[in-house]
Amino acid sequence: MTSTSWQAQLQAAQRAAQEARFDTFLAQCQAILDQHGNDIDAVLHIGSVLLAFGFLSGARKCFLHVQSLAPRDLRPLVNLANIAQQQGDHAECRRLYASALQHLSNHPVIRRNALLSVEYDPDITNAMRLSEAQAWGDWAVAQAGGIKPRPELRRLHDRPLRIGYVSADLCQHTVGLFVKDILSAHDTSRVAAYAYSAGQVDDWVTAVVRRSCTFRDVRALDDLALAAQICADEIDVLVDLSGHTGGSRLTVFAHRPAPVQVSWLGYFATTGLSAIDAVILDEWHAPPGTEAQFVEPIIRLPHGRFCYTPVPFAPAEAAPPPSITKDYITFGSFNNTAKLNHQVFALWAQVLHAVPDSRLILKWRTFQDAEFRQSVHQTFAALGIDPQRVELRGASFHADLLKEYADIDIALDPFPFTGGLTSCEALWMGVPVVTWPQGRVVSRQTHAFLHAIGLPELSACDEEDYVRIVTGLAQDVTYLSELRSGMRERMRASTLMDTQGFTRQLERCLIDLYRGFMPDLLRTQQ
Repeated sequence: MTSTSWQAQLQAAQRAAQEARFDTFLAQCQAILDQHGNDIDAVLHIGSVLLAFGFLSGARKCFLHVQSLAPRDLRPLVNLANIAQQQGDHAECRRLYASALQHLSNHPVIRRNALLSVEYDPDITNAMRLSEAQAWGDWAVAQAGGIKPRPELRRLHDRPLRIGYVSADLCQHTVGLFVKDILSAHDTSRVAAYAYSAGQVDDWVTAVVRRSCTFRDVRALDDLALAAQICADEIDVLVDLSGHTGGSRLTVFAHRPAPVQVSWLGYFATTGLSAIDAVILDEWHAPPGTEAQFVEPIIRLPHGRFCYTPVPFAPAEAAPPPSITKDYITFGSFNNTAKLNHQVFALWAQVLHAVPDSRLILKWRTFQDAEFRQSVHQTFAALGIDPQRVELRGASFHADLLKEYADIDIALDPFPFTGGLTSCEALWMGVPVVTWPQGRVVSRQTHAFLHAIGLPELSACDEEDYVRIVTGLAQDVTYLSELRSGMRERMRASTLMDTQGFTRQLERCLIDLYRGFMPDLLRTQQ
């Protein structure tokens, strides 16, 4: 089989997976392995595709096979770290990334992934997280050739503020779905918005963004070229929407292409980069004292850092709670399995023990994998829970996923990495979410949503309180029904879904921030 032919066959396999024809997908992947199993690139590509669609055990076999063929090739090591993360084995993930960084200390993707991985890890302290972020920031500045001077600020009195948004996720991704309506709602008399899109996906969300602002496709630009484009566009405030998540262009910010640079929306911790002038949060995500976790100054928006708009294909109405027609309560979580560590499973087992005959539905693409499903069932069995009470569902199309909330009475939030868009969608489908906010910003996302919509009582202060809140809800099916039927109106009336109000507060925030960096003479002329 030639390289061209296996690549074509792998593309066909990917199309099958995208259409949810997973048996065909797996058969086509196996056919490539059978015919070209000693081609390192072929096996690596197959492993990466298997991993992308949740088939962890098959992916691991591919990467281990590559290690046997080429022991000095570090690519399998990084992918094995990603598999460990998806399984919630954060100690192993940390070990593998540390090993990779020993050999490739300047590899930007490995450094970024290693830093992001600590946000999922319950055993990493705040001091360790800050130290690792600062080390990344120092590295990024060094890679950029040292600290760059702040570009000159220009007067605003006769023109709109030029805001540039940088992201690899301006598509049907959490960030794209949150930001698209903000871009559309900008007051063009006050703000001129630019989007610098570094992502590979171009879909209906991308189309909305294209119509809403000046759109730059920057996938082909390196850091220097992107910085030059931002300078040429005379951006006043440059907003990073990615942090250290996939496809990030945060290293561009070390080149200081704009006079004011901000972190917002797509990340949930310090960037570690001194060239970022502010991080935009709110009082629920960042209570007093959170400053100790950040290199950047914190700006707290008064009405929350997120603004939620349901996807247009969401079900028109929330279904009634399933416990009305069944004789048991069903809990659920549709969160990324990287968030499901042993402490989460242990607490959820307490919930299942406290509510007799209750069930738990977990859904994520990694539950496509039979070996992983078995390991999760074994974990619950060791905690005294009959695996028959725990249903594990694999991937589905987004519209179908939303319909599956009809099977859940109460959503359980993981920790320390809580739900973001997942929690908003559960609430929109009428399902109350019980959360346990902790010290990290990322542990307080659902907590912030619940406060915004007037349900702070669903935020627990400790494990015991979490179980108390869940069992109280489970014992009151009438209240669950009332909560569910009124949830959408509650959300529509809240600041969480006030697109115009949110956009105005964001504009005021960025304009005030920009003016705050102006020399006194220019500021008095505004």
